[in-house]
Amino acid sequence: ERELYFAMRYSLFAGGKRLRPALFFAALEAFGRERTPFLPFAAALEMIHTYSLIHDDLPAMDDDDLRRGQPTCHVRYGEALAILAGDALLTHAFALMLQPMAGAAPADQMAAAREVAWQAGIGGMVAGQAAEIVSLQSEVDEGLLTYIYQGKTSALFAAAVVSAAHLCGAAQEEIAALREYAKHLGLGFQIIDDVLDVEGDTAKLGKPVGSDEARELSTFVTLYG
Repeated sequence: ERELYFAMRYSLFAGGKRLRPALFFAALEAFGRERTPFLPFAAALEMIHTYSLIHDDLPAMDDDDLRRGQPTCHVRYGEALAILAGDALLTHAFALMLQPMAGAAPADQMAAAREVAWQAGIGGMVAGQAAEIVSLQSEVDEGLLTYIYQGKTSALFAAAVVSAAHLCGAAQEEIAALREYAKHLGLGFQIIDDVLDVEGDTAKLGKPVGSDEARELSTFVTLYG
């Protein structure tokens, strides 16, 4: 059990931009709310993102040995414990999101957690990752690649800003605007990631460059140069 906690902490506290919690806080601030009551929810978003990175790095997926400038979780702790660490982070994230939070109506908190569940799963991130794997055996056009990226990346951005909106009791038109914002932000973020995989510096990025080409992935670089 102690080794499981060590593996979870190893990846969760390895650094990174903490972009999804930052977007969550920015949305709260846009609605004039304080972040302190919702810190557990922000932590849960980072846990879900970290779980996805641990599983992405596994030999069966991206097979990467470096993440955030240090050995990936499966390199440090072995594949089995890395899988379990990812599972534990994902599961505990929902325990955090569903604990009582001052300042949020129970129905709004449930809606926020449900949004994250959908965007992190078959409604977003996992669906996008599955589409990417299947696409390795077929020709990819811009439409399919956009679908993959909006699942892989935009979905958790949407989870962050839309869950914050739900916690604040936002109107449907506000939620729709934030969902559209996240869609475009995630796509732009992933396109830049494609470019950095070709032109970036491993020492600065903290992860290997050239991995997309090695895996023969279709990206915006392969489509457009």
